[in-house]
Amino acid sequence: MAVNISITHLNIADWVKGLEAIPERDFTLETVQDYVVHHAVLPDSLKQYCFFSKGNYTRNLIFKNSVFECMTVCWEIGQKSAIHNHRGQRCWMGVAYGRVQVQNFRLVSQNPSTGFCELAPTTHYILDAAGPAEVDPDEPNHMVVNPSSFGSRAVTLHIYSRPFDMCEVYDLQAKRYQDVKLMNTSEFGRLTADLKVEKAALS
Repeated sequence: MAVNISITHLNIADWVKGLEAIPERDFTLETVQDYVVHHAVLPDSLKQYCFFSKGNYTRNLIFKNSVFECMTVCWEIGQKSAIHNHRGQRCWMGVAYGRVQVQNFRLVSQNPSTGFCELAPTTHYILDAAGPAEVDPDEPNHMVVNPSSFGSRAVTLHIYSRPFDMCEVYDLQAKRYQDVKLMNTSEFGRLTADLKVEKAALS
């Protein structure tokens, strides 16, 4: 039997305030997941945080404090992330517009001294506006894809706790991995680099 979930739709400023109101000691995987399941962001309130680039997906910082940061990631049709993890941080993902596919991977073996790694694909799922998800802390390696077959741009909304600026990126074919510094395309609605981007309204 289907379960009806009561969802409150908020603009992005009020949605962030709701996250800020969660005490630091309670900012857990379960508590934040419950919040994002029951509180959705109105897409039009994200306009200033939505930049699209033909070259790559974009990362657009909305808010950051010592406990968490949140951002939009904007995907043109066919774009995808590298296989990566979040260095032990907790992560929650939702969709403001469109939908994406998430592929998880199990780390079979890893040698930090040589950079060798071996991964095996495990579960995969579709992430859409009706189904936000948390990154599994027991299987944190994943890739996000906006397949051409979906036929639409996508905007995902991410919460990271605690904030971080490095992640491990994996090359499945070469069986190698490396630390990569994360860069934001925009912060608080302003571009951080001279990139050819396009802003778009979401509806």
